[in-house]
Amino acid sequence: MYGSYDLGELSIKNEYFRIEIERRGEWFFYTRESENEKKERVLGAERGKIIVTPVEPVNLPKEITNYMEIKLKSPIVIGPGDSKVVYLKFPVEIGVFIAWRRASEVLDIIGLNKPKYTLYGEPKNGVICRYSESEVYRSLPNSNPLKESVMRLRIMNGSGEWIEVNNIVFDVFGMKMYYDDFLVFCDAEMKCISKKVAETQFYDSPLRKGMKKALELYVARRIIMPKGKFTMEWGL
Repeated sequence: MYGSYDLGELSIKNEYFRIEIERRGEWFFYTRESENEKKERVLGAERGKIIVTPVEPVNLPKEITNYMEIKLKSPIVIGPGDSKVVYLKFPVEIGVFIAWRRASEVLDIIGLNKPKYTLYGEPKNGVICRYSESEVYRSLPNSNPLKESVMRLRIMNGSGEWIEVNNIVFDVFGMKMYYDDFLVFCDAEMKCISKKVAETQFYDSPLRKGMKKALELYVARRIIMPKGKFTMEWGL
């Protein structure tokens, strides 16, 4: 379902929603219907591409934050100077864009998970995060690419202490997602500095050949990208 389509008569259907684009005279009409929602757009364009892509999971029910927290169902204990690679799951949203050359515009954001938010840190200085929980996997898990992405996370303990990791916080404006018919994927790293401080970031790398890079929503919205790294200062 993910991919790029020429602007024209179009029908995309799955078990969760239906997208239709039909021409009526000189105009194209975009309609998306799901179980409890219907969205319509009038497209005043003669050419372009319709792009359906996984996007950062921080847009619904409205733009609240650019931070995401993943709570681990089983904490990870890392020895001094050690590093481990694990796999996690987190929710994704589906973006529908209209694009021509280098310009793109958001038509629709679809979410198949009920969004939850939490506060990481102190009430005065903390950050609001899109919240999710994940099992910890030692190898690539099965996943539903319309609902979730798989993250390959390298955790490095640069301290001289044993460190327990219970949750990870990211700035999703640095997220680079790739997809194919079976998987949405991103690559990330967590550098533990002490028992309470760590730095997280994403890398721009697919899991395997043939995966396509997802359109980054902050680029489409012309948001100036921050550094992409996030420093966790209120505990791991």
